Amino acid sequence: MSAQPDHTPVAPYAPAPGAPAELLAQLRADRRAERWVPAFEGEWAAALEESRRSFSLNTLYEVVHVWQARLASASAVDTFVASGHDETGFVDMAELRGRRRR
Repeated sequence: MSAQPDHTPVAPYAPAPGAPAELLAQLRADRRAERWVPAFEGEWAAALEESRRSFSLNTLYEVVHVWQARLASASAVDTFVASGHDETGFVDMAELRGRRRR
């Protein structure tokens, strides 16, 4: 008997059916479109493949949620960067997570 659930946990909410298309339109309109559109499309393609393999929409939902959050926080990040705050004393979270795994 396995201690793991036999299903994928449900995402907090399901985005509207048109959310990915709306999100892509917003990304294309953003000044970061050159970098963000290919990144979103790549993540979306990988999520579609995972969805086909697993018969679950959760990976697709996660991609939409992450990119919605990224877009929502972009102006705050821009403001922070423009403020000239020195961020050299901060630790990269990916690096920190890597240290914990070792």
